[in-house]
Amino acid sequence: MSEDELPAPAGKRGVKPSGKPTLKTIAQMTGFAVTTISRALNNAPELSQDTRDRVQKVAAEVGYLPDRAALRLKTGRTNVIALVLEPDEQIYGFGTLIVDGLSEALRGTAYHLVITPLFSNVAPIEPIKHIVRNRMADGVIFSKAEAFDERIRFLIDNGFPFISHGRSNWPEAHPWVDFNNYAYAYGAVQRLAAKGCRKVSIVLPDSALTYAEHLKEGVARAAADCGIGHEFAADVNLSSAADAIRSYVIKRSKRPDGPDGWVCASEVSALAVISGINEAGLKVGRDVHVVTKQSSQMFAQFQPGAETVFEDFTATGRELGSLLLRRIGGQSEGLQSLAEPVFTWVD
Repeated sequence: MSEDELPAPAGKRGVKPSGKPTLKTIAQMTGFAVTTISRALNNAPELSQDTRDRVQKVAAEVGYLPDRAALRLKTGRTNVIALVLEPDEQIYGFGTLIVDGLSEALRGTAYHLVITPLFSNVAPIEPIKHIVRNRMADGVIFSKAEAFDERIRFLIDNGFPFISHGRSNWPEAHPWVDFNNYAYAYGAVQRLAAKGCRKVSIVLPDSALTYAEHLKEGVARAAADCGIGHEFAADVNLSSAADAIRSYVIKRSKRPDGPDGWVCASEVSALAVISGINEAGLKVGRDVHVVTKQSSQMFAQFQPGAETVFEDFTATGRELGSLLLRRIGGQSEGLQSLAEPVFTWVD
């Protein structure tokens, strides 16, 4: 008799017993042994797909929820992946797309995704420490990696599985997924120079973030190679309110030495930049040219006249989930992934 055919405990098969559903509940309803039920819920590959599908279907129908505290005591694992998100990341669509990709990566595994919020009045390290010290997950994901990020240092020192969206400059290799912002900025400036721009500008991320330096280097190198001027927006960054960015762009656009080309690192900043250009009495695509990243359909709805380079956050989420699962499984090398920008200019 195969393990799939082991008999269930005594009880009326196919009938849902009363009370809180347990593994025994599902065993009585399916005719499988409790050990088979447990393994099927954890997608044990040695069980047939039909067995796993049947058990998981019944578990969903009866509303079975695993006792994670008991699981943690028994195995030391929680089957939880924690994603730390700031509220604004969710509002602007980044979080939604990342979650879509992560869900795809975790589908068919025993892992569940839990979102942990990071509020503006809380230090970014705090939710990470809470997750690790209380063993609330088997692995953690977070974004906005800094050059010398204390979250990364803490997780490396504690040997806790994690992956960051963005890189750090710590000497130890760690799991990360990133977009090649240097290549994006370089290619964007090349395009602006080809459109006839004489000076380009960019609103950068916070200077502590690693990709801020990548963008700066890409803009500066491409401007030098193309023989045009460049500047970095002063007094505002990507965390500034849209009104502040718009006001800054209006002021710069009205000066005789103002930029006639803008590189934008996000859709939200691009909309603020374009609004400022328009309010200064200039026309995007004629007087001033704009290149921006695009990650959603939101930007296209405004038909703003800017040229775009796609950054696929859903694919980023899939990669974050896939690499973190490998790290949890014990892999320690080859856990970095850099997405390259694809330029599809239309003349």
